[in-house]
Amino acid sequence: MRTSLVLLVAALALTACTRYGDDITDPGSDTGVEAPSDLRYELIPSGDAGTPDGILLRWTDPGDVRIESFVVYSRGSTSGNWSRRAQTTSSSFHDGGIPHLQYYVAALDDFGNESRPSNTITVDERNQLPAPTQIVSVSLDRAIQLSWPTNSRDAAPSLFGYYRVYSAPYDLDQDLCDDANWVLEGSTVSEDFLATGFANGAPRCFTVSAISTDGHESVWARPRSDTPRYDARNIVVYARESALPKSGFRFFDAASVAFGSVVAGDRSDIDFRVERRPDGSLWFNPIRAGVRIALYGNTTVDDLTAVDLAPVSGYAATSIEALPGFAYVFETLLGDGLHYGAVRVTHVSRDYVILDWSYQSDRGNPELKRQVISTGGF
Repeated sequence: MRTSLVLLVAALALTACTRYGDDITDPGSDTGVEAPSDLRYELIPSGDAGTPDGILLRWTDPGDVRIESFVVYSRGSTSGNWSRRAQTTSSSFHDGGIPHLQYYVAALDDFGNESRPSNTITVDERNQLPAPTQIVSVSLDRAIQLSWPTNSRDAAPSLFGYYRVYSAPYDLDQDLCDDANWVLEGSTVSEDFLATGFANGAPRCFTVSAISTDGHESVWARPRSDTPRYDARNIVVYARESALPKSGFRFFDAASVAFGSVVAGDRSDIDFRVERRPDGSLWFNPIRAGVRIALYGNTTVDDLTAVDLAPVSGYAATSIEALPGFAYVFETLLGDGLHYGAVRVTHVSRDYVILDWSYQSDRGNPELKRQVISTGGF
């Protein structure tokens, strides 16, 4: 407590000597006030490895009942003078903008007596991790699944914190990411991320950075472009000879704005119809003008997502046998140009096929699943 006018004047005088922004050549002497300890920092990532949004300082309050507040000091170089950065009553401080190189904290009592300094922290750029070296993407319905290797984590396991995932619109025709509109999709501690809520047929760029435990952000991985597309699983399409009203399929019906419709097989506007041959085998038969089909590879595929880019050749407007485990790509011509759809057959019976399908609504875009980028950094 203040017990005399003399002490009050002395306290005011001492406080005036440490105004905000004053240069402090050396930390103060021991006044008996207990000093804060365990000062530590965490940078606030911004998406730019060289310009964090700020720094968050935390320290341990010594519990001295005389302490009224804490004073934060910083300097831009190891040889510069210390400047009074801020005063706070909490045991943490957020310094916005590009941080200084070094910080320490001292405690103040109600007379303005300042404790010895805490430990000094130095913002160490050597803690920056490397960027992930490749990104794999899987096109999904209104979503993109992303994954990458563990090289960032493996480079310094004790320093690894988490990843940040970013996206931006992508111009497929120009092969350019919209660098003015990158947004943060989220963060993850694992080497995968499901980005959701996108419009199907709207191409996007994706990239990933690695964050150290003290907040240093790596440079970005080389961006990966991908486009969400429509899909569905376990759709039953009957053979024309078994159930004509359920033997046709249309990837996209512009009139009804419907995707993946099972319709009557006698319509002339469908993409394909399932037909049964005399030997009991079932075949996909393209119907509408401008629809062609190609077998995807020469072996079975484990899942619809194994179908990546639509083939550039091999299409024909002739029937092809539907076989379990095999995938097929359809090239369909609409009023705005070519679109691609894929089918994977999961089961074939005498009367019907069960299939999974996907459809890329972005004109001319062959992406039906994924591609791999094998180089890191911009």
